[in-house]
Amino acid sequence: MKRVMSIATSDSGAGAGIQADLKSFLRCGVYGTTAIVATTAQNTVGVNAIFPFPPHVAVDQIEAIAEDIGADAVKTGMLFNAEIISAVAEAISRLSLPNVVIDPVMVAESGATLLEPEAIETYKTDLFPLAAAITPNLNEAFAILGADVDESRIEEAAIELHSFGPDAVVITGGHTESGADLLYDGERFTKIGGPVHESGNAHGSGCTHSAALASFLARGFPLEEAARGAREVASEAVKYGLGGVGAGPGPVHALGAILVD
Repeated sequence: MKRVMSIATSDSGAGAGIQADLKSFLRCGVYGTTAIVATTAQNTVGVNAIFPFPPHVAVDQIEAIAEDIGADAVKTGMLFNAEIISAVAEAISRLSLPNVVIDPVMVAESGATLLEPEAIETYKTDLFPLAAAITPNLNEAFAILGADVDESRIEEAAIELHSFGPDAVVITGGHTESGADLLYDGERFTKIGGPVHESGNAHGSGCTHSAALASFLARGFPLEEAARGAREVASEAVKYGLGGVGAGPGPVHALGAILVD
């Protein structure tokens, strides 16, 4: 079985973060491991507190996984600050970890800020150059570029994001009018469409998507095929989203198609 490492934050409500990644890994048929960089006190309504760990805590976990279990792919989620991002990038580079998918998590479904503003530059300089793909949503893409959101400039945004060094950019479609993802591999653009489900239960959809993309890359799928598979898994997870879990937006359900149908 292929192995995928999630380097991310714990969501106490289990809708996003490490918990969502593990569900997505299971859905995609890979063995998931975790290097937890921070923990949160959160639920479906909001994020009450964030507790980042010292950077060496993440590095120690990454090294422990790499020296025994190994990794066929890596995905990063919420990393919170520049110090953690830099330490994670150094470990990924030093250990030559493959198929790195960077999900630059910035804002929670509830609207809470999940990334210190000065950390954006560290993403650009330290982590993006190591990535097989980065997976910002529309709002994150333009925030990284320091520009106002303008969907008519999405292809320009993808080109500029690609200039920071990742092999590919996938701007996910959850915040776009069409709902389609946009893949740019440095040469051509590919729109990846599919069903759009208005369940209102999309907490964790971005984590689910990036974890699925890493999983399919680990399994040897070509980039476009992996991106299409990730779009399908994320859409499916929203379709079966779990309303009524709390008072806010419900979590996605990556295993819904297996357990419900």
